[in-house]
Amino acid sequence: MPATHHSSAPPTTSTESTQAPPVRPADAGPPAAEPPSADESTAVGRIPVLDVRPVVQHGRRPAKAVTGETFEISATVFREGHDAVAANVVLRDPDGLPGPWTPMRELAPGTDRWGATVTAGRAGLWTYTVEAWGDPVSTWRHHAQIKIPAGIDTELVLEEGARLHERAAEGTRDAERSVLLTAVAALRDEARPAASRLAAALTPEVDAVLARYPLRELVTASQPLPLLVERERALFGSWYEFFPRS
Repeated sequence: MPATHHSSAPPTTSTESTQAPPVRPADAGPPAAEPPSADESTAVGRIPVLDVRPVVQHGRRPAKAVTGETFEISATVFREGHDAVAANVVLRDPDGLPGPWTPMRELAPGTDRWGATVTAGRAGLWTYTVEAWGDPVSTWRHHAQIKIPAGIDTELVLEEGARLHERAAEGTRDAERSVLLTAVAALRDEARPAASRLAAALTPEVDAVLARYPLRELVTASQPLPLLVERERALFGSWYEFFPRS
């Protein structure tokens, strides 16, 4: 699953200003429009999403692609502590309809830089958003694979895993739900060895369901960024401007 347990990014802090806003004269007219902030395309929360790319003029102008072109969307994603984090990209078509989200992967271990390859379909003005989220199942797996072999808090760890998989099953369809509930039953089967109970939750079938229906916590989304998708001929056409003499 697309998750990591370590963050190399420094902690962030925030302050709130207590200074009162300036008073505008009655005849000063409407306030001037402020230019977009350089951080418009980012979101800072429990799981920050920073430096989303591609971006043109901080999102004031759209990035460009052509129909059927594959390109990479990347962002810096991290969180405090050692719990697992993951991210995905959501494309919205010119009608505003979201497509299937694309899981992101860590581009290089320890860099907190995540990326995903996406393809836009028909021509028009699209948008894309990066979502970052905590992955409690991956966090549990990391701990369980250390504690169960060592015999540490065995029943507690297995029950925690059962409850997490029950939560994940709530957002799935019948066939996928059956796979996860089978793992839940195995995790609670005290007649089986602890290692066997854990292994039942680490099968490829369970992995496939969780990859499609992950259990997401503390979801943080970036601001939508524009993407202009043009016809394929836009890659090859030449445009000229001419000024006839008077």
